[in-house]
Amino acid sequence: MEIFITLFITGVGLGALYFLVAAGLSLIYGLMDVLNFAHGAFLTAGAYATWYFTTYVRADGSLTSYAISLLIAGLVGALFAVATEQILIKYLYNRHIDQALVTVGLGFVAASAYLGWFGTDPLVVLPPVDLYNVVQIGDAFVGLDRFLYIGVAAIVLLANFLMLRYTRIGLIIRAGVENRNMVTALGIDVRKAFTFVFFIGGFAAGLGGALATTYASGVGPTLGDSFLIYAFITVVIGGMGSVPGTAIAAVLVGTTQVLVNYYVQGLGDFVVVLLLALVLLVRPQGLLGKVVR
Repeated sequence: MEIFITLFITGVGLGALYFLVAAGLSLIYGLMDVLNFAHGAFLTAGAYATWYFTTYVRADGSLTSYAISLLIAGLVGALFAVATEQILIKYLYNRHIDQALVTVGLGFVAASAYLGWFGTDPLVVLPPVDLYNVVQIGDAFVGLDRFLYIGVAAIVLLANFLMLRYTRIGLIIRAGVENRNMVTALGIDVRKAFTFVFFIGGFAAGLGGALATTYASGVGPTLGDSFLIYAFITVVIGGMGSVPGTAIAAVLVGTTQVLVNYYVQGLGDFVVVLLLALVLLVRPQGLLGKVVR
């Protein structure tokens, strides 16, 4: 039983990382109808920002330095996302094929740039010593870092809900999605609100990249791509545009992958794909997605 508990919480922690990446994808698609295949590049940028800060700026291994690196990683991812929206995406709204081609190309360019700047070998990122501690749950011992992933993801989910539901910018975003022309006629610049959506999505991805360096013990040029695959699976299972559905799906995907890989070694990814196929067959709109008529 203790093994199952350890694996389950580890799976939830991995799902929390998937959620941080997938939340931005789901938010951007759900509110702006934009599929961004360069989202993994935002994650990798945040991961490299964490490595640089904790290696060359404040390499004291303290929790304070680590917390600052998380914030910096989120801002790097957010600025990358805003630049992408301002330079490329804002000219391609309602042009889905062009969006896909441009963002896929940007993803390739970013990966090549990371490869040229940082090399092919993964760079080690050492988290604070405190994160190597364990928490006892019954007879099981679980790494403290797993709870960090889960806690950060929960904060992002709650902040996203409160922002959309109770703030003026959230009201503008939701109104702009329903009727962009009407909101513009009222003298409100909807484009600024949409840029803010990219900022939020990029921040979550950069934050996920920083935490992924702890989970993977380092960062390489393809880190973002590996997480992006599961992020898309998570978004589809949860329902395109549904952030709560994405959260549920992320936990489902993460726990399934970890548990199956332990009990039937090497089949975790295959079972996740089977899960995706099952959801598409039974409920094509996803767990909490809306039916498109």
